[in-house]
Amino acid sequence: MSETVGELRNIVLVGHGGSGKTSLAEALLFDAGVTNRLGNVDNGSSVMDFEPEEIRRNVSISAAFHQYPWKKCRVNIIDTPGDANFFSDTRSCLQAADGAVVVVEAIDGVKVQTEQAWEFADQLEMPRVLFINKMDRDRADFFATVKHVTETFTPKPTLLQLPIGAEENFKGVVDLISQKAYFYEEGGKSTVGEIPSEMQDQVATERETLIENIAEADDALLEKYLDGQPLDDNDLMQGLRAGTLNRVFVPVLCGSGTKNAGIDLLMDVINDCLPSPVDRGPKVGIVPDTGDRMERSPDPGEPFSAIVFKTIADPYSGKLTVLRVYSGTATQDGSFYNITKSAKERYGQLLQVAGREQTSTPKAGPGDIVAVAKLKETVTGDTLCDESNKIQFETLKPLPTLVSYAIEPKSKKDEDKVFASISKLLEEDPTLKLDRDAQTREIIISGMGQVHLETMSEKLKRKFGVEVNLKPPKIPYKETIKQTVRGVVYRHKKQSGGRGQFAEVHFDISPLEEGKGFEFDEALSGMNVPRNFVPAVEKGIVEAMQSGVLAGYPVVDVKIRFYDGKSHDVDSSEMAFKIAASMCFKKGFNDAKPTLLEPIVNISITVPEEYMGDVIGDLNGRRGRVMGMDTEGKKQVIRAQVPMAEVQSYAPNLTSMTGGRAAFTTEFDHYQEVPAQILQKVVEQAKSEE
Repeated sequence: MSETVGELRNIVLVGHGGSGKTSLAEALLFDAGVTNRLGNVDNGSSVMDFEPEEIRRNVSISAAFHQYPWKKCRVNIIDTPGDANFFSDTRSCLQAADGAVVVVEAIDGVKVQTEQAWEFADQLEMPRVLFINKMDRDRADFFATVKHVTETFTPKPTLLQLPIGAEENFKGVVDLISQKAYFYEEGGKSTVGEIPSEMQDQVATERETLIENIAEADDALLEKYLDGQPLDDNDLMQGLRAGTLNRVFVPVLCGSGTKNAGIDLLMDVINDCLPSPVDRGPKVGIVPDTGDRMERSPDPGEPFSAIVFKTIADPYSGKLTVLRVYSGTATQDGSFYNITKSAKERYGQLLQVAGREQTSTPKAGPGDIVAVAKLKETVTGDTLCDESNKIQFETLKPLPTLVSYAIEPKSKKDEDKVFASISKLLEEDPTLKLDRDAQTREIIISGMGQVHLETMSEKLKRKFGVEVNLKPPKIPYKETIKQTVRGVVYRHKKQSGGRGQFAEVHFDISPLEEGKGFEFDEALSGMNVPRNFVPAVEKGIVEAMQSGVLAGYPVVDVKIRFYDGKSHDVDSSEMAFKIAASMCFKKGFNDAKPTLLEPIVNISITVPEEYMGDVIGDLNGRRGRVMGMDTEGKKQVIRAQVPMAEVQSYAPNLTSMTGGRAAFTTEFDHYQEVPAQILQKVVEQAKSEE
């Protein structure tokens, strides 16, 4: 672990899926001498993407960690997923870093997850640099990408380099501060040479723009610049660092992760421009008992404090808790106080996570990212601290789930094992949610998308040997009636030798107000029905209501008045009256204009303004009703009410409609009557399933 907190860098690699973050991480490790070969995502030799699901899908599904030494600094890198299905992990890991390297590919420019990562970094007031990757690929266009970046992001991107050539002719980069050209050979070895003659005018122009931007970030440099005094390289580096740390601008570099070109210069900029824990300053929390604001400085002598930002479930070594230390020092075989759970946690080793490997480390101080095994109470988002100096930090909540499926074990014998295994995955992935629908009796698993849930089921099989089926959940419809029917009579009579069965009941059936449930009115007079049979009558009705009449859904908001009937001294029994009551209820229900009620959800959709028309039109087509609109930053928020049945598969549709630039949340609100044309379809489908 680092001796000097000021020489530590915690960086997170963020960007859209396919932008080359993992290849860039592999190049960082190779150039620093941590690995002896350049790992490759495509052939499965990557150090950072090692889970079987990642290798098979060729995509990062979970954040990975490693470290490298470079010149005077030690750098912790967090390589995050760029796929929307796993982006909550990216958001959680951002809070453990001090600076971000935003990776944009030179082919298609800024994509939606890059925008989202940028917004997260803005929320955390995080300094960042931008790396335009894949300069060696077909259709790579540096200046078109820079234009797109400049139009999309603030603070303003500022060019620090220019590429020499593009596509198959990409040879290297020109550093605008040193005014040197760096040419790269296969494997990443660089040589310094002269700037190509055809680029010299362009380099001069862009360097002048860079100097102006740097001068504006530092008052002393601006005064010197306006006085006409030249700024030397030291002045420029000082201003570049100040402007990056203060988020006045974002330096833009370029290169190729797979070709290992421009990576060494990026590593220099990470050292020189991105913050150490000291640069980020104290971490603000609250005193749990009083709610007062409290700061913890990145000082090894301060009381210990840390945030848990990731949990890894391992079937062999158990739960691995990954934390970022903000103050104080932890040593081997100690204890933390979990202020979130009010629990003391003992631990053994402190572990440094490097790809799939974990190595023991003697201590962890401010800025360090370490893992501990087998903490009992602690989960992602918890604050760990010194029990005698309590503090609690605010952490980012998981992103809301978007897709839900009913989950069931393929084998009955695995039923108990399924839920124990899923519980372990829930600790690893806080975006997964597990619920039981009391009405449909289904176990519902919710996540960020279909791929997210499919990957979860693959992990269940690989890590815990449990196979499951995922299927669309049933809509929890309810049945009710719309009119009163009086004098409903049903006689149950069965004679089969010996003692028979006899019971007759007379009901009035009527609708109740929404939410009233069920009322049973015993209004008997005379002794036609002995009173000891009344509970059996009520029980028969209640059981019939549970399985419904129209389509097998529970019945609600109905009143039954039991006012008369007949009995037999020998053949009447509780069972006979229970059967009679059930059949009488069904008979009356069918005559009382039965209908279905469907659940209606409130939906909130955050969407760029240019897609609002399409989204509202689509909501109308889903029987939705727009309730209002608000502005949130550069986006609009549409609030509407929609039948649950119409938004079960809304996530992929909204993604397709908006290019993935919209997000939504839903919440149950109320039940309302199903339109006649929909009613018939639901009833027919329910009967076919029976």
